[in-house]
Amino acid sequence: MSVDLEHIYAARERLRGIIAETPTLPDPWASAELGIQLFVKAECLQRSGSFKLRGAYHKIAALTPEEKARGVIAPSAGNHAQGVALAASLQGIRSVIVMPQHAPLTKVTATRRYGAEVVLHGASFDDAEAYARHLQQQYGYTYVHAFNDEKIIAGQGTIGLELLEALPNLDVLVVPIGGGGLIGGIATAIKALRPQVHILGVQAAGCAPVNPSLQAGHPVSVPVAQTIADGIAVKRPGDLTLPLIQRYVDGVVEVSDDEIARGIAHCVQNLKLVVEGAGAAGMGAILAGKVPLEPGQTVATVLCGGNIDGNLLSRVIEQVMVRQGRYLLLKLSIVDRPGALARVIDLVADVGANIVDVFHRRALWLAPLGKVGVELVLEVRDAQHGQEVVACLERAGYAVEREQVGVWPD
Repeated sequence: MSVDLEHIYAARERLRGIIAETPTLPDPWASAELGIQLFVKAECLQRSGSFKLRGAYHKIAALTPEEKARGVIAPSAGNHAQGVALAASLQGIRSVIVMPQHAPLTKVTATRRYGAEVVLHGASFDDAEAYARHLQQQYGYTYVHAFNDEKIIAGQGTIGLELLEALPNLDVLVVPIGGGGLIGGIATAIKALRPQVHILGVQAAGCAPVNPSLQAGHPVSVPVAQTIADGIAVKRPGDLTLPLIQRYVDGVVEVSDDEIARGIAHCVQNLKLVVEGAGAAGMGAILAGKVPLEPGQTVATVLCGGNIDGNLLSRVIEQVMVRQGRYLLLKLSIVDRPGALARVIDLVADVGANIVDVFHRRALWLAPLGKVGVELVLEVRDAQHGQEVVACLERAGYAVEREQVGVWPD
């Protein structure tokens, strides 16, 4: 079959009472900054932590009794794993999930918690997919593809129905792209009901096969998948999804890991939502100015998942705080005698900065005899406060060297 609006409505009926109809929330900060009305579709609050339950449940529920009896197998970078595991458990079906060896521990643990047997294999989604096909042939499992399946696509398309019910005047929609099932389903629904909506796809620059595939007219692979957005690190779009992107999507842009990190931090700091790299790709593109916008437009992006490893989240927040000028790295030299460092610390305290780390450097700095190099990592309120700290130390007679990075707004 070819996915159309009727199939998406049928999927919605099958999913009724199973999924959460996730909220579409305003983003007042970005709206004011950009002169638009920005909203987020918070699929990070979906059961299993991402949109994947929609397609997985719709697919598995439609299997024959004989197919269900064999159990299901699926490859996944993480979110499809949890969606399939939960969908299978809800229907009393065995599930086996093949995940890349470096899949985030959070996603591996959650998948097992939902009742699946997890097999770790390969360096990317594509490696996991090939091994899942091997296991399917060996043991006779029923295969549940992450995106290249009509029922999966129709299930994801139910997000489009909910978006238009919440935002009937929607002008621009920004959707992350991995294999293309999410944007394919959503775009099919949106364009059927409100064709004037401008739909923009977003890929991670470290794994971006869609534009080359569109140029070639057929799916092509990229050799490397290297991005913090593991949920969209798919090296080749689907044979079923690429034609939907060609037909319904108005453009595809790419975002760097730094821009994705900014999107994650924005959601945490301003929306109080925990969002993973794939889920924040659309927000990253909007904040980076990569989405063409006109004043007053109603704009939405899909925060498609929230299953981020805690260690990665803390590193992202720290890096973004540096970019926002809230962490400073200062270098200065002081006389090598008792009380000299205490004087610097007192000055920093007087101007209201917080010391995160202090490092003494002697040989590595080749400091003059009688002096010692000091590196200070400081937490400040904002970029202006950081400038005040530097000025205070310079007035006290210290030659301060500040590590400079490109600064983003808070």
